[in-house]
Amino acid sequence: MSDGSSSVPLLDVARGNDPLRDAFMEALEQVVDSGRFLFGPDVAHLEQEVAAFSQVDNAVGCASGSDALLLALMALDIGPGDEVIVPSFTFFASVSCITRVGATPVFVDICPDTFNVDPAAIEAAITDNTKAIIPVHLFGQCAAMDRICRIAAQRDIPVIEDACQSIGAAYHSRPAGSWGQVGCFSFYPTKNLGGMGDGGMMAVRDAGLADRLRLFAGHGMRPRYYHQVVGINSRLDSFQAAVLRVKFQRLPEAIAGRQENAARYDRLLADVADDGRIALPQADPDAYHVWNQYSIRVRDGQRDELRAFLGEHGVGTEIYYPIPVHKQQCYRDEPFARVSLPETDAACAEILNLPMFPELTEQEQETVAEKLQQFYAQSSRSAA
Repeated sequence: MSDGSSSVPLLDVARGNDPLRDAFMEALEQVVDSGRFLFGPDVAHLEQEVAAFSQVDNAVGCASGSDALLLALMALDIGPGDEVIVPSFTFFASVSCITRVGATPVFVDICPDTFNVDPAAIEAAITDNTKAIIPVHLFGQCAAMDRICRIAAQRDIPVIEDACQSIGAAYHSRPAGSWGQVGCFSFYPTKNLGGMGDGGMMAVRDAGLADRLRLFAGHGMRPRYYHQVVGINSRLDSFQAAVLRVKFQRLPEAIAGRQENAARYDRLLADVADDGRIALPQADPDAYHVWNQYSIRVRDGQRDELRAFLGEHGVGTEIYYPIPVHKQQCYRDEPFARVSLPETDAACAEILNLPMFPELTEQEQETVAEKLQQFYAQSSRSAA
């Protein structure tokens, strides 16, 4: 067991990158020597690799996961007067893309066990103005895509998968990003496949839609200096692609490490969970979970107190997410923000994300569990 003396970071990007340093340097040196900093071969190769991995025919690189979501809406001609169904328990980019194109987000609630969007809530929210659905594969676990896609197909509504936290995940053995019209990935450094800066990619089954996404990502310009549509400038650069190709080779290994660590947390925290003081994250039996986050629920209003205690004892934590998007200051006065989402509100009040990354050691996880148990032991004595 741990002696509890060492700190445990929420994540440690450098620890994962250090063993790959020589491979990174070699890959980056090749880019420097080529002079092809944009549209280089590494970008095309990574697109092909991600497409094959996601079991789709096309993948299109872009500058970020946020841009991937925005470009998907632009390419599908979604704009003013259109409604897009989306959860509010998510990162801001899942929603800001909607308002940026002038469309209206329609917020729906989540399932309390997986934190993912509730398919029944999606179905109830559909109107004649619904032009897209954005399910978010939160924390590394796919939403119930069979039900969501069935609901969407019955009404000919496109589905844009926000898979920014879930590359490598699957539902009914079908990869994240392959279910909808567009699957959006992020390569932000903290993601399961993280670069050394921003980067993103869109997985697309239809070649025509993939070509349209490329057009919008390149200023809408084709041929050069002739603009067919009003696009944006969103490119995955060769440096990021070169780094990502090195890391992509080890993605299955990294996912296995996260899964092993999640299973260990389940064992170490079982006693506290059995007492009802916390709830452990639940994996949908139909999902292949890649554990971008390990997210517990803290009961009895003690979340912030527990987080402070863990921080004082060197254990890093985070709250994803403390405020639902519909209650953010920039949307607070909008008519579309006037919704009741009880499960979303409960998750924001109770969730706490523990350290999770592939290189997390058994001793570090024991330290996390010991400090958490120590907090509740002290709380019990105080109550007595």
